[in-house]
Amino acid sequence: MAKVPTFASVDPFNGMTSESPETLQSLMGGRWTEHNGNFVELPDPMTGETFLLTPDTKDLTKCIEGLKSCPKSGLHNPLKNPDRYVYLGEVCANAARLLADSEISDYFTKLTQRVMPKSWNQCLGEVEVTRIFLENLAGDGVRFLARGFSNPGNHIGQESRGYRWPYGPVVIIAPFNFPLEIPALQLMGALAMGNRPLIKPETRVGVVLEQYVRLLIHAGLDPNDLDMVHCKGSVIGSMIESNNDQIRLVQFTGSSGVAEHLTELMHGAVRIEDAGFDWKVIGPDYHPEDLDYVAWQCDEDAYNAAGQKCSAQSIILSHDNWTSTLIPKLKILAERRSLDDLTLGPILSWTNEQMLGHIDAVLAVPGAELLFGGNVLEGHTIPDCYGAIEATAIRVPIDALDDDDNFELVTTELFGPFQIIVSWSDGELPKVLQILERMSHHLTAAVVSRDISFQNSVLGATVNGTTYSGVRARTTGAPQNHWFGPGGDPRGAGIGTAEAIQITWSHHREVIMDQGPIPNEWKIPELK
Repeated sequence: MAKVPTFASVDPFNGMTSESPETLQSLMGGRWTEHNGNFVELPDPMTGETFLLTPDTKDLTKCIEGLKSCPKSGLHNPLKNPDRYVYLGEVCANAARLLADSEISDYFTKLTQRVMPKSWNQCLGEVEVTRIFLENLAGDGVRFLARGFSNPGNHIGQESRGYRWPYGPVVIIAPFNFPLEIPALQLMGALAMGNRPLIKPETRVGVVLEQYVRLLIHAGLDPNDLDMVHCKGSVIGSMIESNNDQIRLVQFTGSSGVAEHLTELMHGAVRIEDAGFDWKVIGPDYHPEDLDYVAWQCDEDAYNAAGQKCSAQSIILSHDNWTSTLIPKLKILAERRSLDDLTLGPILSWTNEQMLGHIDAVLAVPGAELLFGGNVLEGHTIPDCYGAIEATAIRVPIDALDDDDNFELVTTELFGPFQIIVSWSDGELPKVLQILERMSHHLTAAVVSRDISFQNSVLGATVNGTTYSGVRARTTGAPQNHWFGPGGDPRGAGIGTAEAIQITWSHHREVIMDQGPIPNEWKIPELK
């Protein structure tokens, strides 16, 4: 049994029970707050019993003061307080070493699993990605994010210099489905570029971010460099609306409806990673030796974390050469999943009633058929406020998508273990590409084929920000070794890489140095 690390205030192994629910704290003004007001009781997603008490914070005055304390030029930039690049590099190195400790790694894995139940490997993956991300920023990694460029001018002493400049006071609103990875990476990116963030975790999983912030402080982070608040979404929304002249940027990961609302509140000063009805196109070049792997990857993409990934595979557009053999394989793999090993789990944003209603609506599309799943899970204690269904797939005829109402219904993202399968034939690639063109959100995608010409045909006609191509192509996975984020949207937020951090958390500033000698024969030009 792992022991609680010295930085931690919550024990996911022996604590977090209905008999002794853990009480969370916000970090505001450099101090962990002692809340004397109301708390929200959070139910254990697996049992329904209260296991966490999170502050129902209403007064964000200290957070507003923290935002106002940071100028537009940030806490640091290439010309101000450059020692902070070194300091944050040391924090990242120390934090990475802590996460490499097996006891601390197990701690965050278990903590994540308690609030967002998914398999151990899925939760461990968040810890490992975060650790490697921190390793990449350790030492000079933070400094290198601020690398700029210079260009020669027109005369001696003139030179233009391009800088990466912080926004200053920023807000991060994190989602529930990746309680550690997404807020951790966005928070570190914001800090690295010189911003002072106020970060709000999703209420149901906020304990994970709180413990990560405690780890960062244990690793040397100045607690005055950020604020972290537990509160309702409506409270942070009202704060943003009242202080949008002070907040320079809001970075949001979550639903498209909230993203559009924040865009209005901030007059466009947002970076978002919202809904993703993510597609996978399987080409006509069928190779029997690839079938098992392709089927396994399709199952992983659609149903890991019970389908609650922003990158989850929402639709397969499979060539007829594959469909008859792929679907039976998918059915076998999907039916292996269960609550016992959390390869299926509670659905935190859809109820059973909502999911079954959507399934029935899709099955009402002419020609649609249920391939497998479609039933609620039995024999568990998951509370009614959360859903729990079998891994489900519905086949829809490609011609049915010609109808606008059918298209809108079928391409609605159900944030759970659910996917659509569409077959297409030779000569129908233009129709497939038109379906992809009509989709409104462009996060992840996959082109499964060994045919480079086919790959290029699909890749060249689409815009998804993170697209995998080749026989091993997938839709899920947001590792630290490549850009992850939506494409085709000027507001799109990236995550993971240096480029993602620079684009999301800094802007370009051009400084033209002009210090050359004044020309000897120069005089004020005569007016004409």
